[in-house]
Order: sequence, then structure tokens, then C-alpha cells
Amino acid sequence: MGVRFGLLSICFMQISLSESACKLQGLFTSPALSQDGDIIIGGVFTLHYKGAVPELSYDRVPKTPGCVSFFLRAFRWAQGMLFAIEEINRDSTLLPNVTLGYRILDSCSNPPGALRAALTALNGRDPFISDWRCAGGSPVAAVIGCSGSTQSITIARLLGSFGIPQISYFSSCACLSNKHEYPTFFRTIPSDYFQVKAWVKVVKHFGWTWLGAFGSDDAYGQYGIQSFLKEVEDINSCVAFAEYFPAVYTKEKILRHVDLIKETQVKVILVFATEIDMYMLVNELVEQNVTGIVWLASESWSTAGLLSTKEKFGVLGGLLGLGIQRANLEGFKEFLVRIHPSQQPGNVYVKEFWEKTFDCSYETPNVTENSDSQFPVRKCTGLEDLRSVENIYTDVTQLRVTYNTYKGVYAVAHALHNMMFCETGLHNQTCSGIRDINPWEVTQTLKQVKFKTPTGEEVQFDQNGDPLPSYDIINWQLDQHGRVQYVDIGYYDGSAPEGQELVINKDAIIWNGGQKKVIKSVCSESCPPGSRKASREGQPICCFDCIPCAQGEISNQTDSIDCIKCPWDYWPNSKKTACFPKQMEFLSFGEIMGSALTALGIFGACLTLFVTAVFFRFRSTPVVRANNSEISFLLLVALVFCFLCPLLFVGEPSPWSCMVKHAAFGIIFVLCVACVLGKTFVVLMAFRSTLPGSNTMKWFGPVQQRFTILLFASIQIMICALWLGISPPFPQKNASLFNDKIILECNLGSVTAFCCVLGYIGILAVMCFIFAFLARKLPDSFNEAKYITFSMLIFCAVWIAFIPAYVSSPGKYTVAVEIFAILSSSFAVLLCIFAPKCYIILLKPEKNTKRNIMGRSNIKRN
Repeated sequence: MGVRFGLLSICFMQISLSESACKLQGLFTSPALSQDGDIIIGGVFTLHYKGAVPELSYDRVPKTPGCVSFFLRAFRWAQGMLFAIEEINRDSTLLPNVTLGYRILDSCSNPPGALRAALTALNGRDPFISDWRCAGGSPVAAVIGCSGSTQSITIARLLGSFGIPQISYFSSCACLSNKHEYPTFFRTIPSDYFQVKAWVKVVKHFGWTWLGAFGSDDAYGQYGIQSFLKEVEDINSCVAFAEYFPAVYTKEKILRHVDLIKETQVKVILVFATEIDMYMLVNELVEQNVTGIVWLASESWSTAGLLSTKEKFGVLGGLLGLGIQRANLEGFKEFLVRIHPSQQPGNVYVKEFWEKTFDCSYETPNVTENSDSQFPVRKCTGLEDLRSVENIYTDVTQLRVTYNTYKGVYAVAHALHNMMFCETGLHNQTCSGIRDINPWEVTQTLKQVKFKTPTGEEVQFDQNGDPLPSYDIINWQLDQHGRVQYVDIGYYDGSAPEGQELVINKDAIIWNGGQKKVIKSVCSESCPPGSRKASREGQPICCFDCIPCAQGEISNQTDSIDCIKCPWDYWPNSKKTACFPKQMEFLSFGEIMGSALTALGIFGACLTLFVTAVFFRFRSTPVVRANNSEISFLLLVALVFCFLCPLLFVGEPSPWSCMVKHAAFGIIFVLCVACVLGKTFVVLMAFRSTLPGSNTMKWFGPVQQRFTILLFASIQIMICALWLGISPPFPQKNASLFNDKIILECNLGSVTAFCCVLGYIGILAVMCFIFAFLARKLPDSFNEAKYITFSMLIFCAVWIAFIPAYVSSPGKYTVAVEIFAILSSSFAVLLCIFAPKCYIILLKPEKNTKRNIMGRSNIKRN
């Protein structure tokens, strides 16, 4: 009738036995629910929220620990096991001619209670046991349980020592996947390893970087929180605090946790705990009206009826939870309401269930020992109708844990089927009879089992005894009747390809406070493009300041750690989010300054041509002939080129323009100054030759004048030739003057050569000024010296001022300064030397006679 098992070995695990276990079986608690059968399946459920510690005394035997606070939800889980066994017994193909029985016990939601329940399930407590069972057999083929991970760990070590399989419906601690420590442990709920993975995906999906975490102070909470802390670092999120609910949750501890939530200002809190652990904290949060938080509920309390009430919805509304996959079990609603105390007279658990459900008492109309009510209750009559009750027990819309117990029973049944019909896949095995089934064979067969439940879901276990990882993602919402609904808004499939595990319908979520917008939870707001993150000293990496990128740097992503330097010829836009080519700047014909200077140069050239035409037209007049007309025409031609020379400076620099403009400027200006210098010599020498015995003009006739001008120009030509041959000017892009511009300019190539060109012009100009100054007192009619003096004075002043202006002017203004100096000095020469002559020729023609000139000369001499 059962499984052969070593009883004596079990007994010394928890209590010391000096005699056979049969003499002590009376010390174990009675099963909550039981039924005989050919094969018995044990069940351990948390039918009460907590255990009651008995009064201890040294003068009498202590009482067996009791339990308080009946747990309707867990009672429904147990009914799911009974429902599955009833379906299997009706099935003529799964286990034909075999009846499954059960023995369900209460763990009182604590490890000692779970161990006591497991020992009771394995050994039984009936003092009248047949000799063969007491000699070494156990009536249990497998155990379904427990709910808490710590409880499952406790009994898994016991059951694993003897090869008895255990299938948990609600213990999700990742530690239980260790087959070296728990070789016979299986479960129908995914491991917390995948639950943590799912939560990390959710956190990343919504962009939360500032989190809090609470966990129960047991294996479930500690493994869950520690795994989450490790995984969440990989997505650059930070956990402001990670606290554990103590076994004794005092008011002081509760207030400290509430203050922690307020101080850190986290808006997203993950909780790996049971609903009992959360209950006291939520009550305090409701009292202090702490709202606006997104609670991430582990599967252990995501569908907890104790917390999903209208009173607590202000705090927990909008919660996101991972829910075990649910199913609709046909006929289960009717099965649940069939239970009645009259069917099992004397069963205290059924009576307590009835009292809890209908808020009545079978004993007296006062507060019962185990009742949660603090007020007198009515007496139970047995006529109450369970079909009219709507509570967590009768609610079959969220069959998640219940469905897990259902699958666990079917897994055992299919394993037994495979053993009885030789479908285990084990080598050298003969088909087992009912009385020949060994626990280790059941364990081995469970590893191979693969089947479909009546609901159509495929069930199998991996090498760690875990099922395929899959969760529903639920959102707590309030319906129109004020009831909390668990709305599916997505799912997580751990077996899906990378990047496709998580599916969420954001539009279906209603967050805390009834808002549709995702609640943000960050320590620091994201740094926009154009800035970078700078960590705050002594704070987590999620707490940072946003610093704008430095000049010449950009960041084109949110929350950039570093800014990227733009290439030398690029510059950031105003927001520093992208690099754009720098603006190329040069003095162009199209801009106002370039056009003005060009127009001024052309005007000067035209004015010079006009003067040339006037001089040519009146070339035979005394005024023109008296001032060395040949040099005058050569000077006018040089001035035309001086005025046109700036046209080479305007426009985009090119290799040929850079070389030509500086050489042309140097040669033409030397020619111009040489002509002025020649005219000055002519005037000076002409009057010196009138002295008695002087033959000066003999040595400074027209030929010598041409030769002198050519000599002066040749020297400049040689300087320019050496300059262009050794280190010629060339165009370059200058990005050092402006951050956002590139100046297209001509590099001088050799600064020394440029200084020589300017210096040579300056020497000639100074010589011209000196000679003109010496000739300033000669007769007016023939004397150009004072006009030349004034023109050279302006010429030198302009070019002396040019040097600091040229050096200090940035970019295209350097070119503009040089053009202005050229035009100014050219106009000075043109106007100072030729304007007085044109005035006489055009406006005072009566004075343009030889008689007038000679007469005035005589007067001056007299």
C-alpha cells in the first residue's frame, strides 16, 4: 500500500529516539485533510499565517505548537491538490486500477512547522500500524510543498537524504536549483533567477534608475534581493536602499523603513517578500498617506488578497507584479463549494475554515481562540451556503498557485504511470507494481516526465528540476465596483530569444494615482545631448550633475559620460549636439567691406586715368612740361596699378593669387615711390644747377632718371624673386583665431622676406621725404617739393600705423587693413602731387602759361 522507506533514519533528524519510531508517532500533529489510497501523496501547505509558541515549563511536557490566523488562500491551494487527485482517480487511462490518496498538513508558515508536517506525512501517526510499515515503510510516494522557500529548504534536506521527491508549488528561491544540495527537489514555479531577470528587463524598459528594495529575512528574500542588486548594476541603475523585514517587525522598524522611503525619494520599490511581511508596512504607509510609488511585487504577493483591498489601493494602486501563469480549471468552482463540516466531522481545519468564512463559531458566541475577529461572533449552524460567498477562497479568476499545485500532482501521477508501464527510460528496469515502487525511482522518473495537463499546457522539468520560465505581468487596477483587479499587461518568457523575452502593453497600464504617464524614478534627471555626466562624490553613479560640453566638444546622446572633440575643421552647433564644418571666412567681393574696398580701388584707378588723360591732353602746356612729364606719366601708370592691386587681395586665396599679390604690391609700390623720388631729385637738381658753376643736371638727365627708377625697381624685383623662389606665400586654413570659423588666408611663407619688401619701400619713402623736405623753399612755380613732402608724410604715417593694425587685426580684417593702407597711400600720392596741377590746368588755365610761370619766378628771385 505504500513506499518502502527507512523510518528510523527519519526520526533522528529532528528528535532523539531511543526506541522505535512507532512509539513516538502519537507526538505528531494530525493531518488537516487526508484520504486513503493505493498510493499516498503528501502535501504541506501554510494553512495558517503563523505559528503559536506554547508556554514552556520544566515540570511538564510542552504542548504541541499550534497555529493562528487561518489562511483562506492557502486552503484553496490545498483544494487544488485534492481536485487534481479526484480528476486522476476518475481517469481510467492515467493510473488504471490505482487510487491516489493524500495526507495534507499545515506548516504554520514557519520552518519548524514545515519539518514537523513533513515528518508526520512520512511516518503517519496512527498507533495501530501494520507490522510491515512500522518495520521500514512510509505511506508517502511524494510530497507537494511547501510555499515558502525557507520551509522548502528545511524539508528538502530531509527528503533528499532518502530520495523522496518533493514538488513545490510556490518556492522560487534560486538556491533550490542546486541539485547537489537538493537532489530530489522539483517545482512548478520558475526560479527567482528568472524572476530577477524579468524585473531587470522591466526596470530597463521603463528607464528607472533610482530604486529601493525590501525583502523578507529568509532565503527567499535574501537570494532575491542580492541577485537583483547584482543584475541591476549591469543596466546602470542604482538601489538607494535594500532592507529586510525582520522576523519581529516592530513599530520602530516600520517607521524607519517609511522614513527611508521618504528621504531617498525613490519612486520604484521592489519587494521580495510575502504578503504577511508587507502587511504591516503597507498599513503604516496608508496611515501616513505615502503615495506616488510604483511597487514591484514578486510572485509571492502580486495576487495577495490580504493587500489588494480598496483601503490599501491608494498606496499600492498601479502596482506591477509578476504573476505565475494562470489557468481556468473546469469544475473547480463547484468543487470548492462542496466542502462542508458535516462531511468531515471532527476535522478542526474544516471547522476553522467554516468559521473564518462565515465569521461564526462552533463553540461559543464569543471570540474563538484562533479567530482573527476581536468582537463577539454568532454561532455557526451548518446551514450557511458557501455558494453565496465571494472571497479569496471562492475566487477562481486568479488560479495561479492553485494551478501550480494542480500541475505538481499531475507530474507525480505521470511519473507513476511511466513506472508502472515501463516508460521511464531507465536502463535495466522492470515494470513496478503498486507495492514495489521505490522513492528514488519516482525521483528519477520525474526528471524524464513530459506531459500536457487537461488545460493543454506542456509540463516538464529541466536538469535543475525547474519548469520553463514564464510570467504574466499584472497591474493592479480598480474596477467600477471598487474592487482591485489583476490586469494582465504583458508577459516575460525566459526561453525566448535574446531581446524578445519581455512584452509590455504600456497603454494598458494605470499607474498610482490613476495616471497614464509612466512615473519617473531617477536620482538625477538625464543629461541632455550637449552635456556630460559628472559623478557626485560619495554618491551612487546614478546621482550626478550635468555639465555642458567644453568649447569644441559635443555629445549626441542622452547621459553621455564624455564629450567628443570635433575635428579641427568642424565646430559644434549652439546646442553642442553635432559637429558642423566651420564657416570659411575670407574677404570676398560679395560682402559690403570687400565691395567697398573694390569700388574704392576702381574709383582710384579711374581717377588716375582721368588725371593721366588730362595730362596727356595738356602735355604741351607749361605746367605739365615744367614738372618732368615723362616721370609724371610713369608715376600715373604706377598709381593705376597701385589702385588695382587690392583686387588681388579680395576673393578666396589661391596659390597663384598669394604669390602674385604680394610680389605685385612690392614691385608696383617701389616703382611708384621711385618715380616720386625721381621727381624730387629733378626739382632739387634743377634749382641747384642754376647756381654759378654748377653742372648737376648733366649727371641727372633723363637717361640717368630712367636708370635710377629702373635700378630701384630691380632691387625690389630681386627681393621678390628670392622670396618666391625660396619660401613663397601659400594659402592656408587658419583655425586658431576663431573657434567657429576658419580663416582662409595667405601665409607669408617667409616673414623676413615680407619685412624686406616693406622695409625697402619704407627706405625709399623716407629718402623721398627727406629730399622733398630739403627742396621745400624753392620757387613755387617749379616747386613740387612741398606737395611731395606732404604726400610722403601721409604715406609714411599710413604704413607706420599699418604695422600694429596688421598684426592685431583678426582674419579677413588683416587683408582689409593692408588694402586700406595701399589705397590710402596711393590716394595721398595722387591727390597731393597731381591735384594742384589739375586745378591749374582745368580751373585756372590763365595761369598755365610760360610767361606767368617765369614771371612769378622772377618776382620770387627779386
